[in-house]
Amino acid sequence: MSLLTHVLACLFGMGSWVAINGMWVELPLVVTEIPEGWYLPSYLTVLIQMANIGPLFITLMHRFRPGVLDERPVIYCIVGLGIVATFLLAFFWRQTMTIGGSLHSVPLLVLTFLLSVVDCTSSVTFLPFMMRLRPQYLTTYFVGEGLSGLVPALVALTQGVGLVHCQNATLAVVANQTADNATMVGSGELQAIYQPARFSAQVFFVFLSVMMVVSLVAFILLNHHPSVARERKNDLYFSGDLAPGKREQGLSLHAQTPEQKPMISHLESKREAKSSFGKGTYSNLEVVFIFVVLAWVNALTNAILPSVQSYSCLPYGNKAYHLSATMAAVANPVACFIAMFLPIRSLFFMGFLTMFGTGFGAYNMAMAALSPCPLLVHSASGTAVIVLAWILFVLSLSYVKVTIGVILRDEGYSALVWCGAVVQLGSMLGAVSMFPLVSVYGLFRSGDACNTKCPM
Repeated sequence: MSLLTHVLACLFGMGSWVAINGMWVELPLVVTEIPEGWYLPSYLTVLIQMANIGPLFITLMHRFRPGVLDERPVIYCIVGLGIVATFLLAFFWRQTMTIGGSLHSVPLLVLTFLLSVVDCTSSVTFLPFMMRLRPQYLTTYFVGEGLSGLVPALVALTQGVGLVHCQNATLAVVANQTADNATMVGSGELQAIYQPARFSAQVFFVFLSVMMVVSLVAFILLNHHPSVARERKNDLYFSGDLAPGKREQGLSLHAQTPEQKPMISHLESKREAKSSFGKGTYSNLEVVFIFVVLAWVNALTNAILPSVQSYSCLPYGNKAYHLSATMAAVANPVACFIAMFLPIRSLFFMGFLTMFGTGFGAYNMAMAALSPCPLLVHSASGTAVIVLAWILFVLSLSYVKVTIGVILRDEGYSALVWCGAVVQLGSMLGAVSMFPLVSVYGLFRSGDACNTKCPM
């Protein structure tokens, strides 16, 4: 294996969701200067789901015109669009237009929609492209995908986004009759004061644009660097005399280990007991199980739980909220590293780990529902438990996502296309289900980072 190829695959993966992840972590700084205010997250949710028109088009093309659409030109287009959109965002995110008698941040919303199209479409183009490299590099790609959330979060923390300090809301100066110094007497009510950022949102968006440029350069090198070419020179994907219909069969056979290949004829004799999906390794029921788990895991990690993270953590304090968000972002690439060195493809273990992670997700959801007075709200143990619950939730389900990606990689090119499509479908269903609960019906109440009035 080539270290250079691993690095390039990681940098390429970082471009998958870095733009939208960056937008989310920058929200506390953006919402204070636009007319939409804290309604912006609701708009973002709708825009991201509308952007699924990109993955839908790619998936339908692969389904009805297989072999016609080459993902490489599409990747060049969407990454280039991401570079331009993030750069323009740096200069126009504050601009407003009057629509229907009220001000709206039209440039911000339009550019965010374009970035959503870029990132959503990456799910059904980046993964199939990784089919061109050896299987080991797919896990490295998932590491980069995890870093696409971690790196913007760390930069935002350095920027000071969302950091608050608590001070008395009202202060009275009472002159001390017997001393020269005045005494400050507070009302006892604390107010959360957001600290000024160390650098502006414009600089942050330029940083996101640079990240997209890095991803594009990595993609170019993955296509043209001689060291990378040696990593795929034996891959039957590049055999020009293979018809598109046989290409996937060649890929599937090539992905098998030498010990498996003598069993091909034996597997062919039992093919009627297997599904027609991929190379027929799994039965129809097993294929359905894999995709249901994939949709469920992505619904939880990409939409359902992130929409209530602030409700579950803020009652324990601002430090607990930032610590859980940061450590959860770290847990994603850590899970990918674990999967790289300890791959377990057992469907039984996958199901167990999904239930394990779902259990911690249920705890986080329960604490969000109990906000602003969740369990152990006044204790350090409650803070430790909520942070640990978020870490284990992301760690376990991220491992499941990587395992499914590796499994589907061995099933062929179209399997990875469907993998990306199901990822987006699960995320969309999760977002659609949570949007009315959070933004319309207001079933969750936010805790106060400075004032938590709950019974002891």
